[in-house]
Amino acid sequence: MYDIQKYFSAHSIAEALDLLREYPGAIIVAGGTDIMVHLRQRKLRDAVLIGIREIPELNGIHLHEDRSIVIGAVTCFDTIYQDTLINRYIPILAEAANQVGSSQIRHVATIGGNLCNGAVSADSAPSLLAMDVKLEFRSKESTRILPISEFYIGPGKTALQSDHELLTAIIIPQENYENWNGCYLKFGQRNAMEISTLGCAAAVKLEKDKTHLAALNLAFGVAAAKPVRCPRLESSVVGMAADDMLWQKIHTEVLSELNPRDSWRASRELREQLIRTLSVRAVKKAIERAGGKNNGL
Repeated sequence: MYDIQKYFSAHSIAEALDLLREYPGAIIVAGGTDIMVHLRQRKLRDAVLIGIREIPELNGIHLHEDRSIVIGAVTCFDTIYQDTLINRYIPILAEAANQVGSSQIRHVATIGGNLCNGAVSADSAPSLLAMDVKLEFRSKESTRILPISEFYIGPGKTALQSDHELLTAIIIPQENYENWNGCYLKFGQRNAMEISTLGCAAAVKLEKDKTHLAALNLAFGVAAAKPVRCPRLESSVVGMAADDMLWQKIHTEVLSELNPRDSWRASRELREQLIRTLSVRAVKKAIERAGGKNNGL
């Protein structure tokens, strides 16, 4: 049924990297929820698969001595959703994790796979962009750390050098979650197992008065050719009060940095309406969760 030439289950990062070097073109598999679809559709021929799910170093969520939170690349979404650290410090990511596919999918699908597929509709991407996380990659020769803002390079394309390296961890530095709060909103045509028509994540930090923005990170999926932030809008709202002027500014200017497209799931016009509506709702909810007060509601 499936055109698989060979399958290997690696038990260490070194073993997985050795197999990548030995079998050029091999495909890394963790949860396999997308790979299995491609195999069923006969899009992969003579596939060599390298399973990395059993590598202990790539599993789990840890708080490091420097207070950064590190998520192993093959940690599944159900684990992220239920994790105490994530719910205490990064609830926006727990919120996104709980909206990936069905409960069965969330039990096996991994955060690393969701990122490395490069899909513009990946539910984890907007929240991770809004938290400005860092990604760790390992090869035989070195370890490199890349800001997620540099990871997506085009439609379905990422900076992962898949012929010789692995995404091993997602790193959230303390300064990127401490005193921040956020909200992830997803729109789909139906509730169960829906691919995102639009995803919006807002992360905010408030001034001491809890009524003015000290910082805003606003990120989207399916609003451009790749998951994106809105840096010009973000910088322009710093210091603004949480009132009608802020909501109007976001509603009016958010589309200037985005380029939604027509697809069979939704028209460009619908996505533009969703972007304006969800961005304001997400920022309002993020401010509320950060202990702020929204005026002009």
